[in-house]
Amino acid sequence: MQLRHQILALAVLPLVLAITLITAFTTWQSTTLAQSSIDTFERNMLKAKETELLNLTNLALSAIKEVYDNAGADDERAKERVRQILTSLDYGQDGYFFVYDYDGNSVVHPRQTFRPGHNWLDLVDPDGDQVIANLIAKAKEGGGLHQYKWEKPSSGAMADKLSFAAGLDKWRWMIGTGVYLDDVFAQTETAKADLKQSIRRTFVVVTLIAVPSILMVFATCMWITLHERRLADGKLKLLTQRIIDTQEEERARLARELHDGISQNLIGVRYAFDLASRKVRESAADAGAAIERGIGSLNDAIKEVRDLSHELRPSVLDDLGLTAALTSLGSNFEERTGIPVLVESLASEALKPEANTALYRIAQEALTNVERHSGASYVTIRIWSIKGRVRMSVADDGRGIRSDGEIDGANRSGGLGLRNMQERMAHFKGILLIKSNENGTTLTAMFPKSANSIVSAARAA
Repeated sequence: MQLRHQILALAVLPLVLAITLITAFTTWQSTTLAQSSIDTFERNMLKAKETELLNLTNLALSAIKEVYDNAGADDERAKERVRQILTSLDYGQDGYFFVYDYDGNSVVHPRQTFRPGHNWLDLVDPDGDQVIANLIAKAKEGGGLHQYKWEKPSSGAMADKLSFAAGLDKWRWMIGTGVYLDDVFAQTETAKADLKQSIRRTFVVVTLIAVPSILMVFATCMWITLHERRLADGKLKLLTQRIIDTQEEERARLARELHDGISQNLIGVRYAFDLASRKVRESAADAGAAIERGIGSLNDAIKEVRDLSHELRPSVLDDLGLTAALTSLGSNFEERTGIPVLVESLASEALKPEANTALYRIAQEALTNVERHSGASYVTIRIWSIKGRVRMSVADDGRGIRSDGEIDGANRSGGLGLRNMQERMAHFKGILLIKSNENGTTLTAMFPKSANSIVSAARAA
């Protein structure tokens, strides 16, 4: 992936992941809470049905209590009276009381008149539940609830039914009544459908919020990426132009040095030796003096060539190291300008050759700025190290550098030298600090440990 794609992915993917997780958590939490509410609602409904069944059963027992208590075990007249009372105690289309004896024979069933007089002990519902046998068992235990499937009178369809059975032990009868649960389950299903609809609405709302947000972030990232790319391209063009301008300036300077210095000296040497040649042919007495003048001019040309080559690449930096090269640079600067230069080296770490070159060029540029613009009376170059990190400072007592990179009292276009120094330090991930005030300027170059040579790093280890 390209860098801009990586930036875009790092910006968008966490947002998408966060929104997805929040949506999933919100949906899960809403579903859990709603399902819990539905379960609680269903339990409360069933509890209400159970209470209703218990009250109805107690009502029926109260209605037959006087007849039952005053009757004997084989009192057929009392049993008939109880059958009549229970048959008349129906409530609604699907509410009625039923009676079976402990052997499974139907005694009372107002809605299904074909059942009385027949034995239904082995009757099973569609789920395989032995309905009558289990109800009789609950009655023998002292009364209890039992759920099963039974035909609903109002619809004729099989439905879930909850019944309460109680025993009339003197007559060996089981009396019971029940309520159908399809309305409870229907309300539960309606609540579940409402829950699903609510979750869908929530998902749609989150989507309507999340998708525009993601698109907005995506568009913002694309705009920032394109904007930064344009800025980077612009800076690259400026840097390329600065490099070209610097090369042209250096070529122009070398051309001037060659034309005004070395070329003129060589022409003078040529004329001096031509004059000496004529004097020798004429056996003139001052021929030796003419030769000496030619040799002096040739020495001046050799010195010019040596100084020019030293500026391009000082051989002492490769042969004797950074300290010797800076000392030579300071001596030449002092000889040329009359400004004393003190060089102190306290660093024990050895730098990589490229780092040595960078420090040398920084010091060279700093001395050039001092010579051209600062009006300083002295310069101090100091090299030391802190925790294995090499530092170099160039301090003078001249005019300072403004925050925009220009030097007070001078009209420098753009501070190209300062930017070159900063770019050299940035190549090694180092830092260039400039402290400037009315007392002078201190330029400090700080290298990381990664700029140290392998020999120095091994010795430190």
